[in-house]
Amino acid sequence: MRRLIRYFLQGLLYIAPLAVTVYIIVVSIVWIDSLLRDRAFFQEGFLSKYNFPGLGLILILMLVTLIGYVGQRMISSPISLAYDKTMKKAPLVKMIYTSVKDLLSAFVGGEKKFNQPVIVKLDEAGLLHRFGFITSNNLSNLGLDDMVGVYLPSSYGMLGEMYAVPKKQIIPLKANSADVMKYIVSGGVSEI
Repeated sequence: MRRLIRYFLQGLLYIAPLAVTVYIIVVSIVWIDSLLRDRAFFQEGFLSKYNFPGLGLILILMLVTLIGYVGQRMISSPISLAYDKTMKKAPLVKMIYTSVKDLLSAFVGGEKKFNQPVIVKLDEAGLLHRFGFITSNNLSNLGLDDMVGVYLPSSYGMLGEMYAVPKKQIIPLKANSADVMKYIVSGGVSEI
């Protein structure tokens, strides 16, 4: 009986992550799809024959891609600079806009920040360590000449903390950044 229970639990370990992933993807697609498919212009007239499951998702992906293409082409144009300048004028909007923009550009922009994984010694004895990523090699503008900026992500979420760490407390890792991030976010459950 114990062996049967063990097999059942092992089966759950194989099926549960896949089932949760598929469920989240399906629910997300249905929700995104419903944003556009249920609109009146897709229910009647010429566009009604193009109303099929997945249409909303396809249109939204195309729209986001088009915005990305236009945004990239206009990156140095006055319109793009004016938009950035306008967004940075309002105090609360500025904080949210610049934080989100910097975070997104750190992951997917041309200026990727999380590409140097390290281990940070948390105590002098060297008993406690945390995984992180160097985000800034030079903090001299803050008066911290011998320190680097290190982002220490938290497990099971995309939250984390930013620390100024003495360079001697940093141990560079010879590992892929994406694998280290996955390892940290999974709470050390996934393998590097």
